[in-house]
Amino acid sequence: MRLGVLDVGSNTVHLLVVDAHPGARPLPAHSHKAELRLAQLLDKEGAIGPDGVDRLVAVVHDALRAAEDKGVEDLLPFATSAVREATNADGVLARVREETGVELTVLSGAEEARLTFLAVRRWFGWSAGKLLVLDIGGGSLEIAYGIDEEPDTAVSLPLGAGRLTAARLPGDPPHPDDVRALRRHVRTEIARTVGDFSRFGAPDHVVATSKTFRQLARITGAARSAEGLYVQRELKRASLEAWVPRLAAMTSAERAELPGVSEGRAGQLLAGALVAEAAMDLLHVESLEICPWALREGVILRRLDHMGQG
Repeated sequence: MRLGVLDVGSNTVHLLVVDAHPGARPLPAHSHKAELRLAQLLDKEGAIGPDGVDRLVAVVHDALRAAEDKGVEDLLPFATSAVREATNADGVLARVREETGVELTVLSGAEEARLTFLAVRRWFGWSAGKLLVLDIGGGSLEIAYGIDEEPDTAVSLPLGAGRLTAARLPGDPPHPDDVRALRRHVRTEIARTVGDFSRFGAPDHVVATSKTFRQLARITGAARSAEGLYVQRELKRASLEAWVPRLAAMTSAERAELPGVSEGRAGQLLAGALVAEAAMDLLHVESLEICPWALREGVILRRLDHMGQG
């Protein structure tokens, strides 16, 4: 059957269409996305403003039309941290439901981490052993660890690249004092969770997902996306540490000139790099592998599992 997953994220609204059935690998058929940057549209009270809600409704309408055009039988719509943490989340969800007919399921941070972990486990298989999975989104950082398809422990922290950029890095390029303050904040937040993972021992394989990690891997020398899903891509901590001060000194326009960095994500790449560097350092990760599957694939896989059980 043809499934569609509609991901209302903190940076983008992304429709992924796949051909799939239980027991088979989902095959991508179509991708439709629009950059909204909801994490950066919150007002001082933490609400998504009227303009942001209007834009969200319009983008969901566009995604529905694309899903219909592509023959999607079953649409799985969900929202993550930007909507989850908005003070007017109930009103936003109601407007989307009333004006589009789409009932967005709001995932908790723990659910995000678990579903992303499932996708990574399925991609690498049981031979990967104990997995440590990192995922930097626009609004949050998820970390999960485990040996099965469900992680033994998972946390979600408000350390998304878009959120941190909007709240803590106002300059372009940012002032060095702001960069140092953000670095301290990120490390303090992550350090509080290290014990949750260290008690399980060292992982056999460390994996990262998300656009932020893919871009950081690319600027440090990983293969281009055009070379395909199955090319191994790594991010080494030493390479990342060398790049952080360079990114801090660049404007957004200069970062957008780097290989693999999109104009829309260039402004928040430094914040993402600071989070990635801190997580790798505090969790004693020297190198990690980039996984092409993440949350959207996890949602699809869970749906297929339920279909198989039925």
